[in-house]
Amino acid sequence: QVQLVESGGGWVQTGGSLRLSCEASGRTFRSYSLAWFRQAPGKEREFVSTSRGSGGALYYGDAVKGRFTMSRDNAKNTVYLQMNSLKPDDTAVYYCAAAVSSRPILSAITYPRMYETWGQGTQVTVSS
Repeated sequence: QVQLVESGGGWVQTGGSLRLSCEASGRTFRSYSLAWFRQAPGKEREFVSTSRGSGGALYYGDAVKGRFTMSRDNAKNTVYLQMNSLKPDDTAVYYCAAAVSSRPILSAITYPRMYETWGQGTQVTVSS
């Protein structure tokens, strides 16, 4: 069974940076589609980014394009989210997710239901 463990959240001022990490178990990590989502209080879970399948093609949500960068290190079974130029609107719990059994089709990569394994989440707070 695949498990995901996030780390790296915290508090930062507007304009600051944070790097989140998500370590995964599993021998076939490189074949997973991995994603970051976030959820602010009272809001739906929002797609942030994905590294899609073994090829690792990257896609980003419109709200974070140009500011966030996702990367993965298959040797360490770890995926990262570098977050720069943070804004108060980025405040949320950030979740790492994995699609293990099958790669989501491109038109569905933003849907949380396409990812069957989730981490516990890590809080990011950006103050103004």
